[in-house]
Amino acid sequence: MKKIGIISDTHHWLDEQVGKYFSDRDEIWHGGDFGNIEVAKELEKMAPLRGVYGNIDGYDIRSVYPELNVFTCEGVKVMMTHIAGHPQRYAPGIKELLALHRPQLMICGHSHILKIMYDQKFQCLHVNPGAAGKQGWQKVRTIVRLTIDGKEMKDCQVIELGKRG
Repeated sequence: MKKIGIISDTHHWLDEQVGKYFSDRDEIWHGGDFGNIEVAKELEKMAPLRGVYGNIDGYDIRSVYPELNVFTCEGVKVMMTHIAGHPQRYAPGIKELLALHRPQLMICGHSHILKIMYDQKFQCLHVNPGAAGKQGWQKVRTIVRLTIDGKEMKDCQVIELGKRG
């Protein structure tokens, strides 16, 4: 069993509350737009970190994190990329990647819109944790916690960190 913290779109800033909510996590997954390597280093102090770079990330992040990260956690295949869209409107190329990799869990960011939904066509849980940073147009900053137990994904929680500003 693995307890996962999911975060995205920190944009150069990490809310100190994240440590409280991710302190018991076995891994943290960042869906891109870290903003800088310091955010990644702070998250790595909490738990092992997996991530992908986002469209605002520079060389410091892009030299460490890939654009697409496909891996297995417990018995669940995971696909993570920053710009993916969502099941009703995927970004260009995402349907092909889903068909190729056949993940059970898709993690993304970019839109700053919290969205957790199941894609029947690809049999995949789609999770966009919203934005945890101060920049953007989101009204509330959010993160997600999830437990993966074998092939089962459970205990999904949305945590509101407060208003954007």
